[in-house]
Amino acid sequence: MNRWLCLIAASFSLSAHAYTADELHGDCLAAEEFYAAKANADPYQSIRGARCMAYVAGFADGYAVSDYLAEKVGVTLNAICLPKDKDLPYRLVRSVLAHLERTPPKSTLSTATLVAAALSKTFPCADQLEPKK
Repeated sequence: MNRWLCLIAASFSLSAHAYTADELHGDCLAAEEFYAAKANADPYQSIRGARCMAYVAGFADGYAVSDYLAEKVGVTLNAICLPKDKDLPYRLVRSVLAHLERTPPKSTLSTATLVAAALSKTFPCADQLEPKK
């Protein structure tokens, strides 16, 4: 009986994303307003902006950890190279927002995939790895 419950729970978790692309887009629009000093007085909007900023910064930090650990075992990820700019948080949000605006509405891609695509296009690494043969 427990196995069936686990299988059912797993099937539901595979079909839905906890944070959708549409939610991320709305949150990043609120974040962009915040950065542009047009911050809306509505606290809900500031919370939404903070959620975008936290998600994108958390993704970037997670990638940095993955890159560090991969290097420890002799693997080079070389997919995203973030600059050390003081305005990096804004540039991360702007990158994701620009990518989301080019993504078809109601995308079924995960937010992690969308953020990875945005950051890898905006912040490519200068050193290219050899192409796969």
